[in-house]
Amino acid sequence: MDTEERNPRTQEIDVVSTLELVGRINEEDRKVAPKVAEALPQIAAAIDEIAARMRDGGRLFYIGAGTSGRLGVLDAVECVPTYGVDPSLVQGILAGGHRACYTSIESTEDDPAQGEADLREAGLTARDAVVGIAASGRTPYTRGGVQYARRIGALTVAVCCNRGAPISEDAEIAVEAETGAEVIAGSTRMKAGTAQKMILNMISTGVMIRLGHVFQNLMVNVHLKNAKLIDRGTRIVCELTGAPRARASEILAETGDVRAAVVALSLGLSGPEAASRLRQADGSLRRALKNETDGAGS
Repeated sequence: MDTEERNPRTQEIDVVSTLELVGRINEEDRKVAPKVAEALPQIAAAIDEIAARMRDGGRLFYIGAGTSGRLGVLDAVECVPTYGVDPSLVQGILAGGHRACYTSIESTEDDPAQGEADLREAGLTARDAVVGIAASGRTPYTRGGVQYARRIGALTVAVCCNRGAPISEDAEIAVEAETGAEVIAGSTRMKAGTAQKMILNMISTGVMIRLGHVFQNLMVNVHLKNAKLIDRGTRIVCELTGAPRARASEILAETGDVRAAVVALSLGLSGPEAASRLRQADGSLRRALKNETDGAGS
């Protein structure tokens, strides 16, 4: 496995100056994005298939161990405040459970049966999608989960950093970003972890765009849970409607929803009328504004 090999470009990293040390790390990091780019067709396919499952009531589960699993948990958690979705829609399953987010529990990754058991406990069904994340592509826990998911008919996607990895054979869609030897041999939290983070960002963002939680490039389904997010929501309403901030804040406070506020201000509706129109459009701001946006080229 390339991810476990020694990197000839960093074999003297322990004796160079600190400036050169960080320079060599940076040089290796710059190689990650082009490797991810090679997997874009597979990433796009995963997005389309996951979004289709979600439209039919399915969910997305990330499963992994160690750094890979923690990255899945991170991406799942961030979907809630960013896109206003229910926490059950995107879930992170980590070998060792919640405690493993904060404490390394390395032995749990060796048990394929536990990967299956954790997905069973989460209530995985054939409508759902499972993304197995493993830098090496051979982690037994993750492979066990992906194999179980495929057996019951769930969509399966593998995200790994070695070409022709075992987990790629387990899944229907294989996303392989071949990042190569790490700066520190075997430390896959570095380049491999960076590649995985980029891929998961693309998957969750792409799915949420396809589900209508983004209008243009604005997170119009953002949860208004704190001052920062309320300010962001207000700025989005102002941006999309041209309304003064005071008026945007007023309507946003009335509706409690960025999309409804935009509909109300754009179409001259009351808060309840805007909310009703949005429901009729299945929550899609673009559909709710269809008559106006079609002519505006938005």
